[in-house]
Amino acid sequence: MFDWLKKKMQPVPPQAEAAPEVLGLRLGGGLELDALRLSLLESQVTFEGAASTQIIQAVGRVVLDESHQLLRFYTDDDGFVQVLLNGGLTDDCVSEVKLWYFYRTQPVDDDAGWNTLLTSKLVQPDWDLDGQRFTRAWDNTQPVAMTETTWLQNGSRSDTDQFVMLYERPLDNGEAEMLMVAGEEKINGNRAERSLVLATGIDLGPTDFRFVS
Repeated sequence: MFDWLKKKMQPVPPQAEAAPEVLGLRLGGGLELDALRLSLLESQVTFEGAASTQIIQAVGRVVLDESHQLLRFYTDDDGFVQVLLNGGLTDDCVSEVKLWYFYRTQPVDDDAGWNTLLTSKLVQPDWDLDGQRFTRAWDNTQPVAMTETTWLQNGSRSDTDQFVMLYERPLDNGEAEMLMVAGEEKINGNRAERSLVLATGIDLGPTDFRFVS
């Protein structure tokens, strides 16, 4: 399920940094989503059949700048909870939480296709997905480059280069559904493995989820 995340998997020595935690979310832990809210949104959003109880199988961390970072808690339901933090890794530094589900992963087989993806395809005025029109949420002309460090339950850790653009569309209840379009690259030996990854997501409020020990 998480093959697209893995890059140069290596055992982590005992003294290495452990997977980060926040809001009680942790590697190997459980997550419970508000089943009523999911059922009310299901007819409006792209993803379907979200499980109310999920197990966290991997944790990703993206350092955006000196103050901001993302933590991503990947679950056994083919999605992840993304937490935006400002100023640290404690609960009081959380400024945003989103629930994401993967829509499609498409391999990019050659250098020309990869270069075209980065320079002219990721950033568009809008993006049509499943008959729905998403408009750009960021006012940038190039995708945002970031590197994600990911911890897995088997004790391995990986780094993945990502080039990301964000889109959005309004929902009937006044909320929004987000579309993340990302070029992903990993290097195995001397060979680059690349893909286009699409995921859709919604905001989560403090009462929309809780951790399960």
